[in-house]
Amino acid sequence: MVTTALERVRRVAGEVVDPEIPVLTIDDLGILRDVRVDASGHVDVDITPTYSGCPALDMIRADVASSVRAAGYADVTVNVVLSPAWTTDWMSEVGRRKLREYGIAPPRPRESGMQLLQIAVACPACGSAHTSEVAHFASTQCQALRRCTACAEPFPHFKEH
Repeated sequence: MVTTALERVRRVAGEVVDPEIPVLTIDDLGILRDVRVDASGHVDVDITPTYSGCPALDMIRADVASSVRAAGYADVTVNVVLSPAWTTDWMSEVGRRKLREYGIAPPRPRESGMQLLQIAVACPACGSAHTSEVAHFASTQCQALRRCTACAEPFPHFKEH
């Protein structure tokens, strides 16, 4: 199978790991929006941060540029695209599974872009739906801190938005 330059660059950029949640790639998160390679070999990569003030944004930009350059593309521009705003709908099912396995409750699913009324957040340790929010913000702005009343474990929840 022949891999095109565009496919190769997209794969390399997509494999960049999120510095705040190291089990996720930027492709898992859905923040890798677009990749373009022109005839001269110039590469443009568009990313959309989970929050416009995301503290990991500069590191992600640098890591994407470095990875693409290491793959043989010297002329790289990483663009930050803020519109449309990122949403947890863009997170892949693989990313949601990785979060759960890492001990972070993934964002709850939405249907047709609308938030369903789901009060329960399942505990990633035991699966119980008997959990409560302890703090609206956890280690990152994207996460809330919750506690399971069944197993008493605290855990982060990647909030929906």
